[in-house]
Amino acid sequence: MAEDLLSTLPLFATDQQLAVAIVGKVRASMWVKAVIPQLEKKGFPRIDPLHDGRPVPLVRRFYEGYFGITAGFNAAAPDGKENLGMWKSRRRVRKASDE
Repeated sequence: MAEDLLSTLPLFATDQQLAVAIVGKVRASMWVKAVIPQLEKKGFPRIDPLHDGRPVPLVRRFYEGYFGITAGFNAAAPDGKENLGMWKSRRRVRKASDE
């Protein structure tokens, strides 16, 4: 199993530290510039101004929710608008031969 690099970070980590831990050194710069702004729109923890970093436990919790880990195995993403009208029951017509 791969080493959990998030657990090696300080309580508040910089974007660069998080990037290296999450996607590796090679892709870290791209992730900081392109991915973090997109993730912030989905609830990725913001930088805490007092500590000048993002809270690592909340980053971990964000990813657990992002991947559905905290929801369990029964969770499923919606696949579109429900059309309950299509499930109306039809009466079965009985034939004399059925009785």
